[in-house]
Amino acid sequence: MREPRLGDDIDDYCVRCKRIMNHSVVSVINAEPAKVRCRICHSDHDFRHEQAPPPKVDARKQALFNEVLKKANPQAAEAVVAVEEPPVELPEAASVAAVVVEKPKAKPVAQPAAEPKPKFKPKTAAKVKAKAKARK
Repeated sequence: MREPRLGDDIDDYCVRCKRIMNHSVVSVINAEPAKVRCRICHSDHDFRHEQAPPPKVDARKQALFNEVLKKANPQAAEAVVAVEEPPVELPEAASVAAVVVEKPKAKPVAQPAAEPKPKFKPKTAAKVKAKAKARK
């Protein structure tokens, strides 16, 4: 395979589109693309070798969530834990008792929207006739 040159099309993970998309090579360093430009959203970013950034999941929060799930419904928790990574060891101070679950706030009842005031007053038939007579 030949070395990439400026303007070549390559596939890379776009940080703006959040997908692997077509990119154009913008700069090359040591025979490797350094910067690329997405051909869809036109954003420039470093070449990522088609690798998405790691997910921003807080491991401690996930472990606490799994612990709560295990106590609430052990069968469902087993299925969730089996799919996910192994749980993270928590310090002794962290436990289910430390997790405060807030009730979701009640949603306000949707009231019918009042009709907006027109920007102009509609002409009545009497006014239209009066103007027509005045023109004659």
